[in-house]
Amino acid sequence: MQKPKLGFWDIWNMSFGFLGIQFGFALQGSTMSRIFETLGADKDNIPFLWIAAPLAGLIVQPIIGYLSDNTWHKTLGRRRPFFLLGAILSSIALLFMPYSSEVWMAAGLLLVLDASINISMEPFRALVADKLPESQRSYGFVVQTLIIGVGTWVASNLPKFMNDIFDISNEAAPGVVPDSVKVAFGVGALVFIVSILVTIFTTKEYSPEEMAAFSDSEPEEEKKGMFATILSTYALMPKIMKKLGIVQFFSWFAFFAMWTLANPALTSHVYNAPKPDIKKYAQVDEDGEVLRNSNDTIEFTSAQAELNYKEADKAYNEASDDVGSKMGIYGLTSMIFALLLTFYTAYNSINRKYVHMVSLLAGAAGFLIMLYIPGKPVMLNLSFGLIGIAWGSILSMPYAMLSSSVEASKMGLMMGVFNMFIVIPQIIAAVGGVVLLQNMIGEEAIHSMTIAGIFLILAAFSNLLITNKKAITYQPSITNE
Repeated sequence: MQKPKLGFWDIWNMSFGFLGIQFGFALQGSTMSRIFETLGADKDNIPFLWIAAPLAGLIVQPIIGYLSDNTWHKTLGRRRPFFLLGAILSSIALLFMPYSSEVWMAAGLLLVLDASINISMEPFRALVADKLPESQRSYGFVVQTLIIGVGTWVASNLPKFMNDIFDISNEAAPGVVPDSVKVAFGVGALVFIVSILVTIFTTKEYSPEEMAAFSDSEPEEEKKGMFATILSTYALMPKIMKKLGIVQFFSWFAFFAMWTLANPALTSHVYNAPKPDIKKYAQVDEDGEVLRNSNDTIEFTSAQAELNYKEADKAYNEASDDVGSKMGIYGLTSMIFALLLTFYTAYNSINRKYVHMVSLLAGAAGFLIMLYIPGKPVMLNLSFGLIGIAWGSILSMPYAMLSSSVEASKMGLMMGVFNMFIVIPQIIAAVGGVVLLQNMIGEEAIHSMTIAGIFLILAAFSNLLITNKKAITYQPSITNE
């Protein structure tokens, strides 16, 4: 028996929770480095402060994938219990994040936030494969990407919207996150929980008996323990997963460089408005620590120094708002790209390999342009527009290729294990890889964007390794590799 094809609104509703997930990721991606800088972190240490995010994914996603494959709740089903748990924990973390008073607090909450998002995210990927026949999977993942694009654009612009539309201040005392960012994270928490609830209440999952009856289900294997199953899956990875893993490695290294270093790179290089060092304006003791008076207010060297600091900090915060807004462009173009693919793949097959390859090359061009546009922030619209094409493809094509080549009964686990090729490059980048490579070109943070462009070129040509015809294009007569 074949799974029935679903209509657009059925696929939309089952994917709608990704709007909230992407609100969490986009606020994190566009604003976390700004929060770290505000709390006093050095720009070269920022990637390391992000290490909690990929570590959480490496540990959490295979476990959640296994558990969701082996869960059935009579009311919430197979994947939806994890949607709900992740949404509750993520919303709490989003609410508290901008109130961090120390760098270590923000880094700790980032760990909680990312682990919680991961609890919801991979079951969402697996849900597409659970619900859709293979002929609709490209369509399903592209609809998810469409929703992710909407979430990325809106969430990345939230701090700027709060300041421009609602006149909520984007300025604050040294070491304090502006109110506009605090309110943006609060809105993000609300959208996260509400969007997940929409999917939970509008989507029915197939029972284990129904899943077993479908023709794309594999014969049931002897049950093993969770860790034995995860380890055996790593050991017996399908060939297509390993090849896609190379593409993913280079792709996610590039985007991690963008999320962690775009704000310091672009505020300084394109806007000429770097985060001012408070120690250059304030009185310091013999150990170099900033002096404060009895009211815990910073003692500036003079009234003019205080004024100069406030002006420089205002310029930085305005530049950061605009960088976040410009980063939202990549969400907008990924949405448009996904929309075009949605209409096309609803009626036609595509060559997933070449679509992904060309898309990644477009993103590489977007990153490489950034070095050549100092003082021209309007050109970032083009840069992030091209990056959005790559992002739209990264969020759909690899998953569509993988889901056509793995057992349906292990889809959640496979999606979680596949995440290894996302988080390992981010860990390598976080522990110094991106800063090391950047410094081989020059000390300026903008060179991290050049590294991102080079890595997307490597990712694009790595697609040539993929030869599995069933993964490249939906062909019902071809068996798995």
